[in-house]
Amino acid sequence: MEDIEDLLIGNGSGSPPGFRLPLNAVGVNLKKNKNKPKLHAKQLSETPISSKIPGTQTIYIKTFGCSHNQSDSEYMAGQLSSFGYSLSDSPEEADLWLINTCTVKSPSQSAMDTLISKGKSAKKPLVVAGCVPQGSRNVKELEGVSIVGVQQIDRVVEVVEETLKGHEVRLLNRKTLPALDLPKVRKNKFVEILPINVGCLGACTYCKTKHARGHLGSYTVDSLAGRVKTVIDDGVKEIWLSSEDTGAYGRDIGVNLPILLNAIVAELPSDGSTMLRIGMTNPPFILEHLKEIAEVLRHPCVYSFLHVPVQSGSDAILTAMNREYTVNEFRTVVDTLTELVPGMQIATDIICGFPGETDKDFSQTVNLIKAYKFAQVHISQFYPRPGTPAARMKKVPSNIVKQRSRELTSVFEAFTPYNGMEGRVERIWITDIATDGIHLVGHTKAYVQVLIVAQESMLGTSAIVKITSVGRWSVFGEVIETLNQINQKSKSVEKILSEEKCSPCSDPCDSCACSGESEPCACGPESCGGQSTLEQSDVLQNEVLQEDQNRRNLIGWLLRKRKNQAQKMVENGIASGSQKKQEWAKRAPEEWGVVDRALLGGLIVSVFTTVALLIHLGFKTMSSK
Repeated sequence: MEDIEDLLIGNGSGSPPGFRLPLNAVGVNLKKNKNKPKLHAKQLSETPISSKIPGTQTIYIKTFGCSHNQSDSEYMAGQLSSFGYSLSDSPEEADLWLINTCTVKSPSQSAMDTLISKGKSAKKPLVVAGCVPQGSRNVKELEGVSIVGVQQIDRVVEVVEETLKGHEVRLLNRKTLPALDLPKVRKNKFVEILPINVGCLGACTYCKTKHARGHLGSYTVDSLAGRVKTVIDDGVKEIWLSSEDTGAYGRDIGVNLPILLNAIVAELPSDGSTMLRIGMTNPPFILEHLKEIAEVLRHPCVYSFLHVPVQSGSDAILTAMNREYTVNEFRTVVDTLTELVPGMQIATDIICGFPGETDKDFSQTVNLIKAYKFAQVHISQFYPRPGTPAARMKKVPSNIVKQRSRELTSVFEAFTPYNGMEGRVERIWITDIATDGIHLVGHTKAYVQVLIVAQESMLGTSAIVKITSVGRWSVFGEVIETLNQINQKSKSVEKILSEEKCSPCSDPCDSCACSGESEPCACGPESCGGQSTLEQSDVLQNEVLQEDQNRRNLIGWLLRKRKNQAQKMVENGIASGSQKKQEWAKRAPEEWGVVDRALLGGLIVSVFTTVALLIHLGFKTMSSK
């Protein structure tokens, strides 16, 4: 069947996002069953009204693939929900299944095939979205189901309504990007997955996604910055930039990734309550912007984490993949970011058994992973995707591919990336519940996963935790303090911050005060110029915040001060007696603030007053005798 875009009545301009076309304006394939008996009037009256009225049915949504796909599903769920449809996690209860597919690997598409077969067996109306129908619209499994293209998600309501009526609908062609302000139902209400562009500039020989997502198409900087501002007002605490290649952003519209990142960071709250995670980027398009990107990654509102796929440690294989970079260029990316960004964490991808991969090529890959000991490596076997150049290349025997995958996995799993973190105090941002249902999931500035035992009310907050133990894939922490997420800053703090929003450091040097992670800061040249180290900035902010708390709550401050002193004594093994007094005497002049001095002054005055009264009474007693 032809695409619905070719069958629209009128000027072919389609409809605005979310608008439902009338039936006579939509091209559909009417499914008729000649053997089906006609319903009498009595039978029609007994038909449940919910099956007739659009927007009253229940929809089951299943998503495969990347974060971009997840964002698309959330947008489709939002539109369906806004038109009255109910969303369910139970496929049995649903009146229609919406399956958002992935074409990157064969297992993902096989899972889609299985689900479609189950839906057809259960006689469920089916709508298939995502990269599979967009890149392979004529595959056998898609016969008899409605499909929605990756750039047609803003018209999912039309497709669902027509499918529920028994029609087969196909919406694939489009020349404009879907709007960013469509209704959205997030899987995690604290996390916004923000697509910054669709498609890419690459032509990797193994990639099927390019067939689906197409050439690079970027959203404007203003539209993305506006979306960030909107979702922050909605209560979002993490923003994930999503793309097929984040580094290529803007090259089609005359801008680049650093320009976008600076604009987004400028919208983030200065209290550090909302964090930004930069999405996957291939090496070629960030090589020329490494210093600018490092500057953004140092910002306290940005996770010091980046996903940079290398795919192979062999230049010969990278050439066969048409990856457009060398192993040394990948090393330059990793080395530069690791040097310029404190605590930088980099994740990467490896494909084992690409056509033509020799033992020597694979050995180079293993050596590269061993050299960097990445905390996260996504290892996959090569899967030939239909229609790609790599599918026509001579394959490595499957038993060798599996062997290499197991070997590299063993090497990777032997790493202990989080050793040494035990006992450290870190700030984390808590956004999810662990799969065990017991722990909450938070992440450090370096995006290390921290599991804590706490009430669900802490979701969406930031906290200071002490790392109590480390595992292979995450660490465990104990909450010391939950940070206030509301902008209740004193005038002194506001003077230091001097801006309502975080902005990128104007000084790219490593010692810029804005590379701190525990406290917000203003990163303009005026505020950075007076500090030479990160520690100085943190101390200054902490002193001002503490002094403000002193003035507001004296009793609370005294209790916290006493508790902190006791903890320091235990942790540092400070001896009692004269050593403790000497230590206190040395620290007192430097650490006492306004309240300390006022209390000391009041105590001294009280002592002198008491002594004077006693002397006076003594003289009176003697004179009376």
